Amino acid sequence: MDGSTALHTIATTQLKLDTVVVTAAQMQAIESRLFAAGMPVAALMEKVAGLVADWVQARYPLADNARIGVLVGPGHNGGDALVVARELWLNGYEVQVYQPFEQVKELTQHHGQYACHLGIPSVMQVSDLAHCHVLIDGLFGFGLTRDLSGAVAEGVAQINQGSQPVVSIDVPSGLHTDTGEVLGVALRATQTLCLGLWKLGLLQEQALPYVGQVERIDFGIPEADVMAVLGQSPACQRITTRAAMAAGRSLTIAALPLSRPINTHKYRQGHLLMVGGSQTYSGSILLAALGAKATGVGMLSVAVPESLKPGLVAQIPDALVIGCPETQQGAIARLPDGFDLRHFQAIAYGPGVTCETDAVLHQLWHCECPLVLDADGLNLLAQLGTVPQLQKRQSATILTPHLGEFKGLFPAVSAPCHTGLAQIAAQQSGAWVLLKGARTVVANPEGRVWINPESTPALARGGSGDVLTGVLGGTLAQFSEADLSAPVCSAVWWHAQAGIWAAQQRTVMGVDALTLAHSLIPALTHWQA
Repeated sequence: MDGSTALHTIATTQLKLDTVVVTAAQMQAIESRLFAAGMPVAALMEKVAGLVADWVQARYPLADNARIGVLVGPGHNGGDALVVARELWLNGYEVQVYQPFEQVKELTQHHGQYACHLGIPSVMQVSDLAHCHVLIDGLFGFGLTRDLSGAVAEGVAQINQGSQPVVSIDVPSGLHTDTGEVLGVALRATQTLCLGLWKLGLLQEQALPYVGQVERIDFGIPEADVMAVLGQSPACQRITTRAAMAAGRSLTIAALPLSRPINTHKYRQGHLLMVGGSQTYSGSILLAALGAKATGVGMLSVAVPESLKPGLVAQIPDALVIGCPETQQGAIARLPDGFDLRHFQAIAYGPGVTCETDAVLHQLWHCECPLVLDADGLNLLAQLGTVPQLQKRQSATILTPHLGEFKGLFPAVSAPCHTGLAQIAAQQSGAWVLLKGARTVVANPEGRVWINPESTPALARGGSGDVLTGVLGGTLAQFSEADLSAPVCSAVWWHAQAGIWAAQQRTVMGVDALTLAHSLIPALTHWQA
């Protein structure tokens, strides 16, 4: 990527739609527009199932995977599965279908009749598929809302106990399309082939043990039909490594590396203040500062308890380390007298501060730049009253909780998935909410949501969140635009990519927080290449 270009603008429909995330109702509305415009349901089924069959043959070649079992449901997902079965049969695979439903949709019934005419055998029990190399899951697609029960549930549970690869069409059977909840029991797919547009439930943490590797099958949905249903700025999108365009506005995480004019100097590249550290948690603020340094922020000031200043100066000599008065337990008691917060383009507070005193938080609360709160900064805010305190803020506030901290901040907020939690909390509080997890969610006060679809268990270690706070603060300090979506999403994406890159170099167990901080630049370089 050209380092002088701050934002990518990718104009193809495929790349635009690759960011869009939909609910079941939205997908149904989009498909209804296609059918109303003249696209025959049967033709769309043939096209989609043909693409799925091509994928299966490419991933599971006939020479090694001759026997295929196909699970057929009562709806059009079952029809898709039968078309896949037909195409695989005609290309030489040994195919068997399991159809546990007597009442099926008309089109699915027709495909079943033709499969029978071709001689594709049908089995009565899931156990009859035990000899198959691969199973194709076409029991239920998007829109399922009731629990699986009876013989179907028993069959799904039996398959989950086996070792055969399972390829689910659109959504693993038994998962709620919108929330990722397990409806009684759900198939544990090896791969999920999401049809057309990304389904919200596939990106939820609770769905991850069931979806396996997820790929989108693009069957050519016109962008105009998507925008007619979702609007010009879809409310929920995936964070991707490429920019997307929506209504002429750049929506991107690909703002890295940050653009620098040839005649710039350090004071034009942002000034970040980080406040944190204590005798008890002396390493947190160092990790955060290392994360901030990697962003290339022009100036970095770090306020710590006076006793921590010598150690910080030795570790980060290029930062302005500010010693602050301490409490008896070694936390920051207050910022130095006369300390002017107007010098900074962003402030990050919380790593290692403890909950001994909230005096510093009160000092920072009326700063006129974006304020990032993490760790005990969040816990202190919760003690003061999250929403009433945030209503006093005139400038942007970015909250970075994990789920436990989130519950302390917003005890009354309830939703069936992380996306809903973050969205509701952001709208109620007027703050940006960055809900950390295996699939980190970013929500803004207007109700828009971005989900990071890529991460690694390597980040499940103490200190990883401190590094993210630094990356977020450093990135924010270098942006002057009012819309914070680019810097916030950039920080989330970059942090996760650093974890992924480091895990590839050292295994998941080898990525401690210090390694993560030192992996930020190599990971970005790798991504550019």
